[in-house]
Amino acid sequence: MVAAHRYELGDLVVARRHGKGARSRTVPALFLPVAEAVPLLLRAAHPHPTAACWAAAARHALHLAARGRLLPGLTAEDLDAWRAGPLDEADVVQLRAIAAALPAEAHAVPLPGGGPLLLPEPFALVRAFVDAVVDTLPRTPAAAHAVGAPFAAREPQRLPGAREWAAEVAAGMDAGVRVSLRLDLRAHEVFDRAEETGAGAAQEAGGEPGAAPASQGASRAQVPRAAVASPAAAVVQVHSLADPSLVTDVPGLWADTDHFGPRARVDTLLALRRAARVWPPLARLLERPRPDVLPLSEEELYDLLGSAAGRLAAAGVAVHWPRELTRGLTATAVVRPAPGSAADNFDFFKTEKLLEFRWQLAFGDQPGDPLTDAELDLLAEAHRPVVRLRDQWVLVDPELVRKARKRDLGLLDPVDALAVALTGTAEVDGEQVPAVPVGALAKLRERVTDDLDAVAQPPGLHATLRDYQLRGLAWLDRMTSLGLGGCLADDMGLGKTITLIALHLHRAHPAPTLVVCPASLLGNWQREIERFAPGVPVRRFHGPGRSLAGLTGGFVLTTYATMRTSASELAGRPWGLVVADEAQHVKNPHAATAKALRTIPSPARVALTGTPVENNLSELWALLDWTTPGLLGPLKAFRARHARLVEGGDPSGTGENDEALARLSRLVRPFLLRRKKSDPGIAPELPPKTETDHPVALTREQTSLYEAVVRETLARIEASDGIARRGLVMKLLMALKQICNHPAQYLKDGVLTTRSGRARSGKLELLDELLDTILAESESAGAVLIFTQYVEMARLLETHLAGRGIPTQLLHGGTPVARREEMVDRFQSGEVPVFLLSLKAAGTGLNLTRAGHVIHYDRWWNPAVEEQATDRAYRIGQTQPVQVHRLVTEGTVEDRIAELLAAKRALADAVLGEGGESALTELSDAELADLVALRRTT
Repeated sequence: MVAAHRYELGDLVVARRHGKGARSRTVPALFLPVAEAVPLLLRAAHPHPTAACWAAAARHALHLAARGRLLPGLTAEDLDAWRAGPLDEADVVQLRAIAAALPAEAHAVPLPGGGPLLLPEPFALVRAFVDAVVDTLPRTPAAAHAVGAPFAAREPQRLPGAREWAAEVAAGMDAGVRVSLRLDLRAHEVFDRAEETGAGAAQEAGGEPGAAPASQGASRAQVPRAAVASPAAAVVQVHSLADPSLVTDVPGLWADTDHFGPRARVDTLLALRRAARVWPPLARLLERPRPDVLPLSEEELYDLLGSAAGRLAAAGVAVHWPRELTRGLTATAVVRPAPGSAADNFDFFKTEKLLEFRWQLAFGDQPGDPLTDAELDLLAEAHRPVVRLRDQWVLVDPELVRKARKRDLGLLDPVDALAVALTGTAEVDGEQVPAVPVGALAKLRERVTDDLDAVAQPPGLHATLRDYQLRGLAWLDRMTSLGLGGCLADDMGLGKTITLIALHLHRAHPAPTLVVCPASLLGNWQREIERFAPGVPVRRFHGPGRSLAGLTGGFVLTTYATMRTSASELAGRPWGLVVADEAQHVKNPHAATAKALRTIPSPARVALTGTPVENNLSELWALLDWTTPGLLGPLKAFRARHARLVEGGDPSGTGENDEALARLSRLVRPFLLRRKKSDPGIAPELPPKTETDHPVALTREQTSLYEAVVRETLARIEASDGIARRGLVMKLLMALKQICNHPAQYLKDGVLTTRSGRARSGKLELLDELLDTILAESESAGAVLIFTQYVEMARLLETHLAGRGIPTQLLHGGTPVARREEMVDRFQSGEVPVFLLSLKAAGTGLNLTRAGHVIHYDRWWNPAVEEQATDRAYRIGQTQPVQVHRLVTEGTVEDRIAELLAAKRALADAVLGEGGESALTELSDAELADLVALRRTT
């Protein structure tokens, strides 16, 4: 390995201890150039302590070079040589530690001369080695250099005319001190103290750098007269490199040099001369007998507070700021009602009154005590980097000055003001900045976001509310008492109805409560009120002969259809509370039903729904804009501000979508209470729920029909566009789903089995197998709910199961209200084991806890709708495990839709993007073909 290096063999004279003295002897040695020796030292695995010390010195030399700590100089023979420097305290300490650790063998070569044996001083030897290492680096083959160029050529060059220059450089490298500047904003006090001369000796600085030293001395006569009016001064401090704990101002050094050494004054002047090259104002100090205090002009102070401090730091001169400057100002955007608004009046939210939006400045540790307008005016007029505020100097950020000058940011409408209050951010000049509400707006935020006060169960309620239901009651009471309204979005089956009944009893409002609900739930509402609040009047406003005559209190129940046609009559009555149950029925704000509901006045409005968002955020807007009009602003503005960002995903990966979702969540959370069955502590008594996807193959007939419809319809879709194309896509999807269900549904021939008795549909065959197994179980567990989105398919199943001798009943949108209630009672009492239900008509509001199995014969386009249907069985009151079965035909569009639904369910707790069949109509021809193509399964 050694043969790969340039080396020489020779003899070396070394000294070793002998008794009380020392002897020299000659030993064989291997001589290597420094450039060759350094890699060997650094690669040594288990070095001798001598090699370990020199390796540490070499490593520190490389660190110095990497930091740019190299200075050019001359040897005693006037040869160019790079040296390490300037060194700071940490460098000196490190090199002294290495020198102290050197074993005797590491510096055993005696100094030349004929006198007694003298060994080199370890630190000087280490320092020389470090210089030798850094001198090799600029001369490597990688360096760009010309032949014969000083400090770049491979061989040293003689420079006989640079001796004076080299002496100054050498002084900088080997200086025993460094200097720093302490900024003092009390310039006149500095000059007064400067008159006390010679009173300071070197001190040991136990505090932070920049703390005022014990003594400072200078003569006012030495300070230019104009300087006394300076806004600040820079006081020169001297630090010992040998002992970093020693620090003093220049007057102390001039009075006593014993602690710093005889060269300290010269080193200080040289250090200031070098610093003046990077910041010229320091040159004025060199013109004075004692370079102690530098008066600063405003421009110089600005410069020192800015880029000059960085340049000085790079040159080894630190700048220390006064302690008081660390207490800076902070700016916050605030929103508050305009002057003259009542402090506790929340009506500003329901009116068109504009709110003030402005910058508020305060000391960082006193955010609750903002600067007054007069103080802001003083700051705005400041032309200095520091300003005197509240009897203290404050470092002024130019950005804060701009905010003080332009403190008024305009006026906000109530919607934008509430958004600022609840999200804690506002947009200023295209940037999101922290913002806080003030006054009534702050009180409103506090009221809707603070912990809920406990509310006792009303005495008239004949039931015991669960803890989460009591919290729901307290939340509804708070929102309705503020006149803001709210949406109770608990999972189906968690008792929204009984919570609302408890709210009615708790409010004890003299006016009646109006409940608007689907027709299928009228009977359920009446039974629940009569059961849990006996004696409270209940009236159905539905059907022929309906009337509000003689109405005094209690509940009035009506359907959405009746409400739409009788909106004017309902609007003419005073209501204490209006409730929209299954409020997703008014998710389209432009529909006649939603418009009619908005015409009915009430001091409080409550929406009840398990699915506040089914397809897109416009549905959420519709619900909350009804419960709290104006909360989210106009729909168009809401979609531009929130919905598009949230629904659009995050294709750029910047996280903008997540930020928008977080802002929207903070805005709506106080007005929407959402609890799920799976939440800890919500419904621990609920039994387990098992969900299973059952893949099923198409029959040969289904396969032929599927492929034929895909082939023919895709050809027509490719040749069309616009509305015609979207219509064809919808028709294709509908046809494929019907074929997957049963050929008889698509062909409308009514034939369910082949001549041999085999099912024409793989799904129907699997359904028979599932029912045979389920109905063989115990009487209770054997009850089954079968959901399908097609009434026609439900009728086919009813016919098929009747032929097998299985009792069934069918509920769909055309079933009269009285008949629905009767069917629910029959199923719950065990008279009918199989209940066929239309998904859209029976997916909400029904209590069918006798069922232990729920079968989804086909898939809806939104998982929330399926979950609502499942919740007919899986709800409070269910005592047996619930098994959910989803039938999915393999390799078909159903299979792909199942994958999409799984992803959509994962996002349902946040918000759902545009979904449903309408979204699929926007797919390209290639994407659509990929979606519906029949994939063969193995």
